[in-house]
Amino acid sequence: MAWTIRWPEHIAMADAAFEVDASSAEEVVRGATEALLQSLANPVTVSGGWERSIERTDVDLSALLFDWLSEIVYWKDAAGVVFREAPLTLVHEGDVWLLRARLIGAPVDYQTQELHADVKGVTKHLYHVSQDAGQWKALVVLDV
Repeated sequence: MAWTIRWPEHIAMADAAFEVDASSAEEVVRGATEALLQSLANPVTVSGGWERSIERTDVDLSALLFDWLSEIVYWKDAAGVVFREAPLTLVHEGDVWLLRARLIGAPVDYQTQELHADVKGVTKHLYHVSQDAGQWKALVVLDV
């Protein structure tokens, strides 16, 4: 893995926050995705069986990541699932970022899954994605 995730408690008291540092734009998206999946449930305890392919584009990587994370929360609620993994690719074609991903998971099962927070949404509070000297960073606050 080419990212690190931190869970700063001083950023949001009633909500959950995570920071991701990564070596590339794709890795910062992967790290933020993994942090969200871990916020919902322990991915190791989630089987497969439910899948959804998703493709999103945007000229702004920050907006794309926000929409992608929000889509994960949407499917958690709409389909009643938590996720084992979300393999993805991110490419920058001309002025557009293209994200192709698959959400893989299973319906919520209180008996077999280690469930964490019931995330209601991704917030704009303190949200940012930035690049500095070749390092990518994301700060995300979740409404739980």
